[in-house]
Amino acid sequence: MMQLHVNSRRWPERTVSGKRRTLCKHAKDFEETEVKQWDEFISCHERRTIYHRLEWGRLIERVFGHKTHYWMQIDEYGELAGVLPLVEIRSKLFGTYQISLPFFNYGGALGTDPDIERDLMEQAWVRASQQGVGHIEFRDSISRDADLPCRKDKVAMLRELPSDGDRLWSELGGKVRSQVRRPMREGAQFVCGGGERIDDFYRVFSRNMRDLGTPVYPKRFFAEILQNFAERAGIGVVYIARKPVAAGILLFDGNTMEIPWASSLREYNRLGVNMLLYWNALSEAIEKGAKSFDFGRSTYQSGTYRFKRQWGASAKQLHWSYALPEDGELPDLTPQNRRFKYAIALWKRLPLSVANRLGPGIVKNLP
Repeated sequence: MMQLHVNSRRWPERTVSGKRRTLCKHAKDFEETEVKQWDEFISCHERRTIYHRLEWGRLIERVFGHKTHYWMQIDEYGELAGVLPLVEIRSKLFGTYQISLPFFNYGGALGTDPDIERDLMEQAWVRASQQGVGHIEFRDSISRDADLPCRKDKVAMLRELPSDGDRLWSELGGKVRSQVRRPMREGAQFVCGGGERIDDFYRVFSRNMRDLGTPVYPKRFFAEILQNFAERAGIGVVYIARKPVAAGILLFDGNTMEIPWASSLREYNRLGVNMLLYWNALSEAIEKGAKSFDFGRSTYQSGTYRFKRQWGASAKQLHWSYALPEDGELPDLTPQNRRFKYAIALWKRLPLSVANRLGPGIVKNLP
């Protein structure tokens, strides 16, 4: 159940025992003014993302069954001064931990000044550690307190967009333009739509995840995104002979278009179907008035990093910091962890129907 934690002081008062105390209210007791206050605060914050919206917490609760904690800090004038969304994951395999936010690249604390943001993070950790949470991961696009352990192995790939598609086309290198034209000569077509394309998207996405050795999200996850963000979300699909061969989810928020999930079928990659997908995604962004395009995160100098660089994307450092117990070690739940080597190899060999059935139960516990 989503919980709303309201802090009216910079630091919570201390009880006789010395433990910090915070005021807490359940989401079912939300007053409309509180929800409006949250939405208005994030809408005006320069670092806000679509993932800071309250709808994401409710969506994650419905689809994955995770508990969410939404921290708010109120200043002495009764005004909202900071927010921090957190999702709590309880896993038999990986323990109990919280993330701001899992499944996405962003979601850290937002405040009227850095001190308020740090206070929110500390208060959240005090409460979480008292309840047996092993660690908190804060996913930020800015550097935090130097005392917090931080991962810097990921970058967000961003591209500023021109005002029209013709100019974008001229800015791309000749090699990229040639790669976009090739699938078109093979009869490939791009279609952008909504929920009516979800089966085609999932057919491509789930198979690609299996081939990578990665458990897949449930189809319902994407269906809920399209339903709850109907004006902001869409699906782009590339077809050859009416068969979906590349597809991606598109999210539009503010002045940015994002493609958080995209896949293509390996046997069609030689035709450059993924190039046609991204060209059209960029074109859609320009048509909607976006000023920038977010290609998602990559490991520096990896294959996906170089793929996105060819589109003119620049790297922006991501800072994922951690609240840990004393002498605690940084968690590593990524595919690069050698502990998962054999599990990944085994997953790649599963029949697609089996991988799609088992995957959602596993991936819900991975950030």
